[in-house]
Amino acid sequence: MLKFRPAVLLLKPAAAAAQPRVRLSSCPQQEHTTFYEFRTYSIRPDQNAAFLKLTNEKIHLRTAHSELIGYWSVEYGGLNQVFHIWKYDSFSQRAAVRAALAQDPSWISEYISKAIPMLTSQDNEVTYLVPWSRLQKPPRDGGVYELASFQMRAGGPVVWGDAFQAAITSHDAPGYGKLVGAFHSEFGPLNRVHALWWFESADQRAEVRHKAHTDARVVAAVRNSVVHLDSQRNRLMFPCPFSPMK
Repeated sequence: MLKFRPAVLLLKPAAAAAQPRVRLSSCPQQEHTTFYEFRTYSIRPDQNAAFLKLTNEKIHLRTAHSELIGYWSVEYGGLNQVFHIWKYDSFSQRAAVRAALAQDPSWISEYISKAIPMLTSQDNEVTYLVPWSRLQKPPRDGGVYELASFQMRAGGPVVWGDAFQAAITSHDAPGYGKLVGAFHSEFGPLNRVHALWWFESADQRAEVRHKAHTDARVVAAVRNSVVHLDSQRNRLMFPCPFSPMK
Protein backbone atom coordinates (compact mmCIF):
# COMPACT_ATOMS: atom_id res chain seq x y z
CA MET A 1 0.00 0.00 0.00
CA LEU A 2 1.38 3.32 -1.03
CA LYS A 3 1.65 6.06 1.57
CA PHE A 4 1.26 9.64 0.56
CA ARG A 5 2.75 12.55 2.45
CA PRO A 6 0.38 15.44 3.01
CA ALA A 7 0.95 18.27 0.60
CA VAL A 8 2.80 21.24 1.96
CA LEU A 9 1.75 24.60 0.58
CA LEU A 10 4.53 27.12 0.31
CA LEU A 11 3.09 30.58 0.62
CA LYS A 12 5.04 33.45 -0.77
CA PRO A 13 5.42 36.41 1.60
CA ALA A 14 3.25 39.34 0.82
CA ALA A 15 4.79 42.10 -1.21
CA ALA A 16 6.93 44.50 0.78
CA ALA A 17 4.53 47.30 -0.04
CA ALA A 18 1.79 45.52 1.86
CA GLN A 19 3.84 45.22 5.04
CA PRO A 20 2.93 47.73 7.76
CA ARG A 21 5.57 50.39 8.25
CA VAL A 22 6.71 51.01 11.76
CA ARG A 23 7.66 54.58 12.63
CA LEU A 24 10.64 54.53 14.94
CA SER A 25 11.27 58.24 15.30
CA SER A 26 9.36 60.39 17.77
CA CYS A 27 9.42 63.53 15.65
CA PRO A 28 9.43 64.60 12.00
CA GLN A 29 12.77 64.34 10.25
CA GLN A 30 14.61 67.61 9.73
CA GLU A 31 14.34 68.77 6.15
CA HIS A 32 17.23 71.21 6.45
CA THR A 33 20.40 71.66 8.47
CA THR A 34 19.86 75.25 9.62
CA PHE A 35 19.65 75.56 13.38
CA TYR A 36 19.44 78.33 15.96
CA GLU A 37 21.60 78.53 19.04
CA PHE A 38 19.89 80.08 22.04
CA ARG A 39 22.30 81.70 24.50
CA THR A 40 21.49 83.06 27.95
CA TYR A 41 24.09 84.99 29.95
CA SER A 42 23.65 85.96 33.58
CA ILE A 43 25.47 89.18 34.46
CA ARG A 44 26.87 90.38 37.75
CA PRO A 45 24.32 92.92 39.05
CA ASP A 46 26.93 95.66 39.40
CA GLN A 47 28.17 95.03 35.85
CA ASN A 48 24.89 94.90 33.92
CA ALA A 49 25.11 98.38 32.43
CA ALA A 50 28.83 98.02 31.67
CA PHE A 51 28.28 94.67 29.93
CA LEU A 52 25.52 96.04 27.70
CA LYS A 53 27.62 99.10 26.83
CA LEU A 54 30.64 96.95 25.93
CA THR A 55 28.52 94.58 23.84
CA ASN A 56 26.90 97.49 22.02
CA GLU A 57 30.33 98.84 21.10
CA LYS A 58 31.96 95.53 20.14
CA ILE A 59 29.20 93.27 18.83
CA HIS A 60 30.42 93.93 15.29
CA LEU A 61 33.48 91.82 16.09
CA ARG A 62 31.19 88.86 16.70
CA THR A 63 28.70 89.40 13.87
CA ALA A 64 31.62 89.47 11.42
CA HIS A 65 31.76 85.68 11.90
CA SER A 66 28.10 84.54 11.89
CA GLU A 67 24.54 85.80 11.76
CA LEU A 68 22.89 87.27 14.84
CA ILE A 69 19.09 87.00 14.78
CA GLY A 70 18.34 88.98 17.92
CA TYR A 71 19.77 90.15 21.24
CA TRP A 72 17.52 91.02 24.17
CA SER A 73 17.74 92.19 27.75
CA VAL A 74 15.44 90.22 30.05
CA GLU A 75 13.07 92.46 31.97
CA TYR A 76 10.69 89.96 33.61
CA GLY A 77 11.32 86.29 34.28
CA GLY A 78 15.03 86.69 34.95
CA LEU A 79 17.18 89.42 36.47
CA ASN A 80 20.44 90.70 34.99
CA GLN A 81 20.20 88.41 32.00
CA VAL A 82 20.58 88.71 28.24
CA PHE A 83 19.21 86.30 25.67
CA HIS A 84 20.46 86.03 22.08
CA ILE A 85 19.87 83.82 19.05
CA TRP A 86 22.51 82.88 16.47
CA LYS A 87 21.81 81.20 13.14
CA TYR A 88 24.02 78.48 11.64
CA ASP A 89 23.70 76.54 8.40
CA SER A 90 25.32 73.42 9.87
CA PHE A 91 27.29 72.14 12.84
CA SER A 92 30.46 72.27 10.78
CA GLN A 93 29.86 75.95 10.12
CA ARG A 94 29.45 76.62 13.83
CA ALA A 95 32.65 74.70 14.58
CA ALA A 96 34.50 76.81 12.01
CA VAL A 97 33.09 80.01 13.51
CA ARG A 98 34.17 79.02 17.02
CA ALA A 99 37.65 78.15 15.75
CA ALA A 100 37.94 81.49 13.96
CA LEU A 101 36.82 83.41 17.06
CA ALA A 102 39.46 81.66 19.13
CA GLN A 103 42.07 83.02 16.72
CA ASP A 104 40.63 86.53 16.39
CA PRO A 105 42.88 88.86 18.44
CA SER A 106 40.45 91.78 18.33
CA TRP A 107 37.55 89.65 19.59
CA ILE A 108 39.65 88.26 22.41
CA SER A 109 41.39 91.44 23.55
CA GLU A 110 38.63 93.98 22.99
CA TYR A 111 35.60 91.94 24.06
CA ILE A 112 35.90 88.46 25.55
CA SER A 113 38.70 89.26 27.99
CA LYS A 114 36.58 92.11 29.36
CA ALA A 115 33.12 90.54 29.13
CA ILE A 116 33.75 87.17 30.77
CA PRO A 117 34.61 88.62 34.22
CA MET A 118 31.26 90.45 34.14
CA LEU A 119 29.27 87.19 33.85
CA THR A 120 28.18 84.72 36.49
CA SER A 121 26.99 81.99 34.10
CA GLN A 122 26.41 81.09 30.45
CA ASP A 123 23.96 78.60 28.98
CA ASN A 124 23.10 77.50 25.47
CA GLU A 125 20.59 75.33 23.65
CA VAL A 126 20.50 74.16 20.04
CA THR A 127 17.07 74.42 18.44
CA TYR A 128 15.36 73.93 15.10
CA LEU A 129 12.27 75.68 13.85
CA VAL A 130 9.33 73.30 14.08
CA PRO A 131 8.19 72.12 10.61
CA TRP A 132 5.13 74.37 10.52
CA SER A 133 6.92 77.57 11.60
CA ARG A 134 9.10 80.06 9.76
CA LEU A 135 11.13 82.84 11.30
CA GLN A 136 9.07 86.02 10.93
CA LYS A 137 9.92 89.68 11.28
CA PRO A 138 7.88 91.70 13.79
CA PRO A 139 5.29 94.09 12.30
CA ARG A 140 7.50 97.04 13.22
CA ASP A 141 10.55 97.97 15.26
CA GLY A 142 10.08 98.52 18.96
CA GLY A 143 7.75 96.64 21.23
CA VAL A 144 8.59 93.75 23.53
CA TYR A 145 9.24 90.06 23.07
CA GLU A 146 8.10 87.09 25.12
CA LEU A 147 9.96 83.78 25.05
CA ALA A 148 7.55 81.13 26.30
CA SER A 149 9.25 77.78 26.97
CA PHE A 150 7.38 74.51 27.46
CA GLN A 151 8.82 71.30 28.88
CA MET A 152 6.69 68.61 27.32
CA ARG A 153 6.39 65.03 28.50
CA ALA A 154 8.63 62.36 27.00
CA GLY A 155 7.48 60.92 23.70
CA GLY A 156 8.33 63.71 21.29
CA PRO A 157 6.21 65.60 18.77
CA VAL A 158 4.63 62.39 17.50
CA VAL A 159 2.76 62.36 20.84
CA TRP A 160 2.15 66.05 21.56
CA GLY A 161 3.12 67.91 18.37
CA ASP A 162 -0.39 68.44 16.98
CA ALA A 163 -1.75 69.64 20.32
CA PHE A 164 1.17 72.04 20.78
CA GLN A 165 0.72 73.44 17.28
CA ALA A 166 -2.99 73.99 17.85
CA ALA A 167 -2.36 75.79 21.14
CA ILE A 168 0.26 78.10 19.66
CA THR A 169 -1.53 78.89 16.41
CA SER A 170 -4.74 79.66 18.31
CA HIS A 171 -2.89 82.69 19.74
CA ASP A 172 -1.34 83.66 16.40
CA ALA A 173 -4.39 85.53 15.17
CA PRO A 174 -5.57 89.13 14.75
CA GLY A 175 -5.92 90.84 18.09
CA TYR A 176 -3.20 88.70 19.68
CA GLY A 177 0.58 88.81 19.62
CA LYS A 178 2.74 88.10 16.57
CA LEU A 179 4.45 84.71 16.51
CA VAL A 180 8.08 85.29 15.48
CA GLY A 181 9.04 81.62 15.56
CA ALA A 182 8.38 78.27 17.22
CA PHE A 183 11.37 76.06 18.03
CA HIS A 184 12.11 72.61 19.42
CA SER A 185 15.28 71.58 21.23
CA GLU A 186 18.01 69.38 19.78
CA PHE A 187 20.71 69.83 22.43
CA GLY A 188 19.89 70.88 25.97
CA PRO A 189 16.73 69.71 27.73
CA LEU A 190 14.88 67.41 25.35
CA ASN A 191 11.15 67.57 24.63
CA ARG A 192 11.34 71.33 25.11
CA VAL A 193 9.63 73.74 22.73
CA HIS A 194 9.72 77.52 22.61
CA ALA A 195 7.46 80.19 21.15
CA LEU A 196 8.92 83.65 20.54
CA TRP A 197 6.24 86.35 20.46
CA TRP A 198 6.21 90.05 19.67
CA PHE A 199 3.87 92.55 21.34
CA GLU A 200 3.46 96.29 20.98
CA SER A 201 4.10 96.74 24.69
CA ALA A 202 4.03 94.93 28.01
CA ASP A 203 0.55 96.35 28.60
CA GLN A 204 -0.70 95.02 25.28
CA ARG A 205 0.66 91.62 26.21
CA ALA A 206 -1.30 91.79 29.50
CA GLU A 207 -4.49 92.69 27.60
CA VAL A 208 -3.97 89.78 25.21
CA ARG A 209 -3.44 87.44 28.14
CA HIS A 210 -6.78 88.41 29.69
CA LYS A 211 -8.52 88.20 26.32
CA ALA A 212 -7.26 84.63 25.81
CA HIS A 213 -8.90 83.53 29.08
CA THR A 214 -12.34 84.31 27.61
CA ASP A 215 -11.73 83.06 24.07
CA ALA A 216 -13.36 79.61 23.83
CA ARG A 217 -11.26 78.69 20.80
CA VAL A 218 -8.00 79.41 22.62
CA VAL A 219 -9.14 77.83 25.88
CA ALA A 220 -10.09 74.57 24.13
CA ALA A 221 -6.75 74.35 22.31
CA VAL A 222 -4.76 75.03 25.46
CA ARG A 223 -6.72 72.45 27.47
CA ASN A 224 -5.89 69.81 24.88
CA SER A 225 -2.17 70.59 25.06
CA VAL A 226 -1.63 70.92 28.82
CA VAL A 227 -2.16 67.19 29.33
CA HIS A 228 1.23 66.75 27.63
CA LEU A 229 2.95 69.49 29.64
CA ASP A 230 5.34 69.03 32.55
CA SER A 231 6.33 72.65 33.19
CA GLN A 232 6.64 76.03 31.53
CA ARG A 233 8.32 79.38 32.01
CA ASN A 234 8.47 82.68 30.20
CA ARG A 235 10.59 85.78 29.91
CA LEU A 236 9.60 89.26 28.77
CA MET A 237 12.47 90.91 26.95
CA PHE A 238 13.44 94.23 25.39
CA PRO A 239 15.57 94.25 22.22
CA CYS A 240 18.98 95.83 22.65
CA PRO A 241 19.85 98.80 20.40
CA PHE A 242 22.23 96.63 18.35
CA SER A 243 19.78 93.73 17.93
CA PRO A 244 18.89 93.00 14.27
CA MET A 245 15.41 92.04 15.44
CA LYS A 246 13.98 95.10 17.16
